[in-house]
Amino acid sequence: MQVIKRNGKITDFDQTKISNAISKANAEVKASERASAKEIQDIIEYIISLGKKRMLVEDIQDVIEEKLMEQQHYELAKKYIIYRYNRALVRKANTTDETILTLVKNSNKDVMEENSNKNAMQASTQRDLIAGEVSRDLTKRLLLPPDISKAHEDGILHFHDADYFVQPIFNCCLINIKDMLNNGTVMNGKLIEEPKSFQVACTITTQIIAAVASSQYGGQSVDIRHLGKYLRYSKEKFARQFREADPTLSQESLDKLVAKRLNDELSAGVQTIQYQINTLMTTNGQSPFVTLFLYLDKDDEYLEETAMIIEEILRQRLQGIKNEKGVYITPAFPKLIYVLDEFNSLNGGKYDYITKLACKCSAKRLYPDYISAKKMRENYEGNVFSPMGCRSFLSPWKDENGNYKFEGRFNQGVVSINLPQVAIVARGDEDKFWKLLDERLELCYKALMCRHEALKGTLSDTSPIHWQYGAIARLKKGEKIDKLLEGGYSTISLGYIGIYEMTKLMKGVSHTDPVGKEFALRVMKHLRAKTDEWKAKTGIGFGLYGTPAESLCYRFARIDKEKYGIIKDVTDKGYYTNSYHVDVREEIDAFEKLKFESQFQPISSGGCISYVEIPNLTNNIEAVEELVKYIYNGIQYAEFNTKSDYCHVCGYDGEIIINDDNEWECPQCHNKDHSKMNVTRRTCGYLGENFWNVGKTKEIKSRVLHL
Repeated sequence: MQVIKRNGKITDFDQTKISNAISKANAEVKASERASAKEIQDIIEYIISLGKKRMLVEDIQDVIEEKLMEQQHYELAKKYIIYRYNRALVRKANTTDETILTLVKNSNKDVMEENSNKNAMQASTQRDLIAGEVSRDLTKRLLLPPDISKAHEDGILHFHDADYFVQPIFNCCLINIKDMLNNGTVMNGKLIEEPKSFQVACTITTQIIAAVASSQYGGQSVDIRHLGKYLRYSKEKFARQFREADPTLSQESLDKLVAKRLNDELSAGVQTIQYQINTLMTTNGQSPFVTLFLYLDKDDEYLEETAMIIEEILRQRLQGIKNEKGVYITPAFPKLIYVLDEFNSLNGGKYDYITKLACKCSAKRLYPDYISAKKMRENYEGNVFSPMGCRSFLSPWKDENGNYKFEGRFNQGVVSINLPQVAIVARGDEDKFWKLLDERLELCYKALMCRHEALKGTLSDTSPIHWQYGAIARLKKGEKIDKLLEGGYSTISLGYIGIYEMTKLMKGVSHTDPVGKEFALRVMKHLRAKTDEWKAKTGIGFGLYGTPAESLCYRFARIDKEKYGIIKDVTDKGYYTNSYHVDVREEIDAFEKLKFESQFQPISSGGCISYVEIPNLTNNIEAVEELVKYIYNGIQYAEFNTKSDYCHVCGYDGEIIINDDNEWECPQCHNKDHSKMNVTRRTCGYLGENFWNVGKTKEIKSRVLHL
């Protein structure tokens, strides 16, 4: 028999622990009340006779109490109960010790790999992670209702970002960079006035990003359109300077001089954004999790300047940034999102040349992601706007003048539901499935309201850059943020994992099968209806969010495998498929995948992104361009991955080798850092835990490394 401990770990049954516990209680009662050695052994043998493969430690202790009472050792049973309670208090007082020590010793794999923009080896990052573990512990034990904490531990739901819940801060946002640049802002008690040039505007923008990132736990998005104004400022300034220096200059000569100087300013400004974002460290020990929104809006007064800025951003991303060895690599941030519209969708439009550059960039650097303005307008009341840094979308909202507003809004937090687990427990019974789903959705609603209530009453002074100086609002000092939590101004998100596995369990087929698709769409519409119902009931901006939650896909699958064993095509893979995505093992081409998943995106309006994988992207620019055309006409939000081997240190795109030490190694630059390479899935496409086979020979059974 195995015993499931309180922390979820599994250990072999050890009867001596029962003997020791009862003996300690024996020592505290008079001799006539003590259990004899035979009575203790009878209790142990009864537990073994139950014939269970696994038992919870709490269940074993319950049996001991019952048996002591049956033996009429009432005083002893009382002492044992007190002993058990005291042990529980000790555990509560020391629940973070082990976790914090593993952080300091750099042996906590889950935390170290959780965020791509955090280096858990560094002292500044460790400080934030240690604080996060204390917050997680307080959240679990004291701040959340017991049923929510237990639901999180059992993998029924996932209460995201518990490591920040102890503080009144929110998730992601769209920075109102236009307001902050046009009307000035304040940082560290210093007034920052409107910039007079592009270079200064870029510097101030990165300072704003760093300040905002330091006082929230999610990502930030910045619309690049708002820098166009300042590129024109620089152009006008250079023209004045050259004209004043030489009034006899011809217009042609003046234009050439201005163009040269402006290009230098443009290059330097974009480089400032790229290098500062990649070298800045926020107060929580990480690079800002920032997204740049690259949108050519035909109604933009500064459209030509914006086109120049976007082209330069893509050009510099294509080149990459040098690492410590002087080799150009792909930086993780800023993330880039490029908007496809009628004049840049590779159909003979004026700005197709920028889109072709974006395709080259996608092929080499896997950025940018793509949004179809055409499809987005269909789904969001005619609007086009950036997702937040976490890739969640806001719901349309109008101000008191009837104008749509997106920048300066935010997400309060996320709770995700484990859909495969609902289906596992239902065992194919649809009536049971729907009843259980609604019960668990009510738990999710309760957990989301905990997030909302935790933010209520927050004063603007907690983060002046957000609430007082324009990133979100211009509230007064001491003013509460409550009005920004209501009426749909901000959103709060229900996430979901595993539509594929859920459908497989309930219908025996994938959701790409017509029977499976009908069921999957019914579930999706039910989830959406619930968030709409909650929004109508509370006035809070609930949304359905298909998040790219890679680590959560593994967590839910791991929990369910431990609880329910190996289930074919479900827990046997070691991961669940993210949101509504097609399972990676299905034979489906990129166009069909996008076409299929596009049906789910309008339902999942609080957040949606689809991925397609193309082998050897660098040699398939034409394929990328064809897919980009398809995205514009067929799906709102998509990005590319590659199946080919690829080294991000030197750009090598041949086969990554296995060296004599049984490690992956780039044959060109000898990079061995797995986080900086893609390796094609060998043999079977297994995506579970990485391991070496017995004997550590050169043969690899399933060594999977991917970004």
